Amino acid sequence: MPGEHYEGPDPRDAYERQPPAPPAAPGLLWALLTPLLALADRLGLAAAGPEGLAALADRLDQVAERCGPAAATYGNPAKTLAAELSDALPLLWSEGTVAAAAARHFATTLTSLAGRPVLAALLPEALTAHGALLTGSFAGAEDTDDFFRDRVEEPEAMRARIVLLREGPPAAHSAAVAARDLAYGHGTPVSELEPAEGSTPLEATAELLATVDFAAVYLALAGGERR
Repeated sequence: MPGEHYEGPDPRDAYERQPPAPPAAPGLLWALLTPLLALADRLGLAAAGPEGLAALADRLDQVAERCGPAAATYGNPAKTLAAELSDALPLLWSEGTVAAAAARHFATTLTSLAGRPVLAALLPEALTAHGALLTGSFAGAEDTDDFFRDRVEEPEAMRARIVLLREGPPAAHSAAVAARDLAYGHGTPVSELEPAEGSTPLEATAELLATVDFAAVYLALAGGERR
C-alpha cells in the first residue's frame, strides 16, 4: 500500500552477491564469427567461400602453433609482446581497416581480460592524439632526477609503449615511418605486428586477432601470478 514501509529483503543484496561475469574467452570469437562469414558469403556481402574458410582455419592453426604455450618466448610473437607490455601503457597505433579492427579488439580484450589501461588510435591521427604521452609522465626516457636515491622500494613507473599494427609491410608513404621516428625521438619503445606477406584480408585478420588474443591471455596470467 502507498505510504507503507517495506521490510522485506533488499533486492540489491541479491545483486551484490552475484559473482562478476567472467570476460568472454578470446577463443570463442572464431566459433561465433565463422558461421557469420559463411552467411555473408552466401549473401554476396563478403568473399568467404569454402576455400577462404579453409585458408582461415589453416592460418589460425599456424598462429596457434607459433604463439601457443609450448612455443618458446624468443620465437613466440605473442609471448614476446606480452613481455614487452608487462609494465607498459600500450598505445595501439594502426594503419589500415583490418589493423584498426585488430587494434580495437586488442584494446577491449586487454582491458576486460587483463585489466590493463590501453589507448588505440589510427595513423596518422595517433601522432597528434597520443603525442603528449610521449613527453609527459608516461614518456619512455629514464628519470634522471636524484639519480642516487634508493629505488629498491619504489614501484616501477608505467611507461608508454607503442604497438604498430599493420596489414602488411609499410609503403614509402606509410605513416608508420613517421610513427617510428616520433617514438624513437622520444625514447619510446615500439612493438610491431603485421601478418605474413601475401595474406588475404581474411587471413590477415585471423593472424592479427589470434596473435593479440594470445598476448592478452599471457598478460592476464602474468597479472594473476603477480597478485
